Amino acid sequence: NRESNLMAIQTINPSTEEIVASYTEASYDESVKTIESSHRALLFWSQRPIPERADLLRNVARILRERKNDLAGLMAIEMGKPLIQGAAEAEKSAWGCEYFADHAEEFLAREMIATEASKSFVTYEPMGVILAVMPWNFPFWQIFRFMPALWMSGNTIILKHAPNVSGCALAMEEITKAAGFPENILNILFAPVETIPGIIAHPCIQGVTFTGSPRTGRVIAVAAAEHLKKCVLELGGSDPY
Repeated sequence: NRESNLMAIQTINPSTEEIVASYTEASYDESVKTIESSHRALLFWSQRPIPERADLLRNVARILRERKNDLAGLMAIEMGKPLIQGAAEAEKSAWGCEYFADHAEEFLAREMIATEASKSFVTYEPMGVILAVMPWNFPFWQIFRFMPALWMSGNTIILKHAPNVSGCALAMEEITKAAGFPENILNILFAPVETIPGIIAHPCIQGVTFTGSPRTGRVIAVAAAEHLKKCVLELGGSDPY
């Protein structure tokens, strides 16, 4: 019974080998509740005007810069990144937010095209709830390189981060709340890897993005293909970069 064998997720400082935090894995039923809350948030968020989304994203950028030293300390404790690099990663994440806040309305504008029909155009609509399964090596930038674009286009996100950077994941969730985002625009899920195919199969999940090993990537690709879900894979192997 998988539900009765849930494990604690431990964060261990790589420099001291001290256990600094512990989190409980989510059961499948808890994961479903998270998916459903993300979907309810989507129904509201997808209707918000783009300028409103952009203002909130700029708030996120401001908070990332204000807290960059604290976030750098968190990265150092969880995965060993030097403080100067952690602060730079927070700055880069803030830049990503500002870039999409400034340009998304242009990127998402309807494009009229000439065809034999009386009126033809390309339009960009929200996809839905997107599952992100992310690695530890750039615990903020790996997420902020795609999250602002998904938010600006009206999607909501469920983040299943690497277990050793769970504190970074929760920090991102807290930052979005401090910035004024509605609840459940970003949800953190401490799900065991073996439950990911079942999560992808849920009808409210409309896409999945993954960065990590080819082995796990194959599992995610198969699950996404089986249920005709859009899928983006960056399979870097075991190289930390």
